[in-house]
Amino acid sequence: MFSVLGQQALIGITAHLFFIAITWWALQALNFDKLLRSNSVLKARVLYILLTIAIGSTVSNFFLDYLGFSNQLPFLYSN
Repeated sequence: MFSVLGQQALIGITAHLFFIAITWWALQALNFDKLLRSNSVLKARVLYILLTIAIGSTVSNFFLDYLGFSNQLPFLYSN
């Protein structure tokens, strides 16, 4: 039982880090310079990091939920 919880935790951590990294890479394509003030470099970096974490975590939660739901489908037809 505890090994299953450990495996789920490892999959969750890996998925979150993977999708945060993918989001960081994808956001590099956007040009935020026109939206931000010129003397707010630190604030812009913090916003960029928070936006990356928010989007990456949301996408990761979607895929983890999808994985969990698809693993529960066999119970629909069990006796």
